[in-house]
Amino acid sequence: MPKIKVALIGVGNCAASFIQGIQYYSKPDASQLGLRNPVLAGYTPKDIEIVAAFDVDSRKVGLDLSEAIFAKPNNAPKVCDVPNLGVKVAKGPLLDGVGESTQALIEISKTSDADVTETLKASHTEIVINLLPSGASDAARFYAMQAIAAGCAFINATPNFIASDPTLSQQFKDANLPLAGDDLVDQIGSTALHKTLLKLLSDSGVHINETYQLDVGGGNESIDTMERTRDTKRNIKTEAVAASLNYKTEIVAGSTDYVDFLQNKRDSYFWISGTYFCNTPLKIDLKFQMIDAPNAGSVLFDVVRAMKAALDKNQKGAVNTVCAYGFKHPPKRLSIEETEAEFTKFVA
Repeated sequence: MPKIKVALIGVGNCAASFIQGIQYYSKPDASQLGLRNPVLAGYTPKDIEIVAAFDVDSRKVGLDLSEAIFAKPNNAPKVCDVPNLGVKVAKGPLLDGVGESTQALIEISKTSDADVTETLKASHTEIVINLLPSGASDAARFYAMQAIAAGCAFINATPNFIASDPTLSQQFKDANLPLAGDDLVDQIGSTALHKTLLKLLSDSGVHINETYQLDVGGGNESIDTMERTRDTKRNIKTEAVAASLNYKTEIVAGSTDYVDFLQNKRDSYFWISGTYFCNTPLKIDLKFQMIDAPNAGSVLFDVVRAMKAALDKNQKGAVNTVCAYGFKHPPKRLSIEETEAEFTKFVA
């Protein structure tokens, strides 16, 4: 199969796990354990090739991508060595990519900004993945427009509305390019677990009266969320969880605090109150801990390969099947059953 040529916007923890994952699963004797779809649309993880990358931190700009993913302030776990990739990290425009709370953690490069469109064209990029911080709404839109100018598909992993914005979606449609977003789901994240629990209980006849999901995390993304996108993330998570029930009830879901020593870990707390047979009360109180960066890997592998299929199928604008499968805030929300059926059909 031909390589799927990908550019990364932001060389943070998610990029570090994504690139290590490509290396990890590309070994001839590698176990496919941990992948939901070892083969999807005819492609495997080793068919993904990173051909360009952009960042603003001086400790990453100018380095080969294999070195940049392990540079500070990244703290994603190292799972394997990555050979020289022959891709130097280019300096992207700063715009609103760094918030007040993270300024002390980022060392802004004084290197001149690269011409993003020309870099994408020169590297023959097919798909651009936006992995910028949650609060970088202006930067997210800038890179979306650069993708259009370069003739690339665009994946928005952040909660900034790109695929959900009718105007931007139409611009991708007019350019005959596919678009996917917004806010990438985790392989097994707190929102997915919360939705699954509520659906399991509801399908068993339990009526949910009240429920909440509160997340506490470390790392730059958690700081940025607390400062710039706390309300947006809360709305997205709450809507996503509410979609698992066919009736309205009291639901709160969102990020609540930053704890520096958690580093790239995230603790999620769930509380569910309901009633079952003969109005008998039921309560569930749970804690769930996971590491953030690797949690995006498997889903991002699936979305990249699905977007390559979208390019092969000449899809235009927001590809709702892919959006509903891989994102918390798709333009059109589908049930879990509908999403699985439609996605399986799309990539068959």
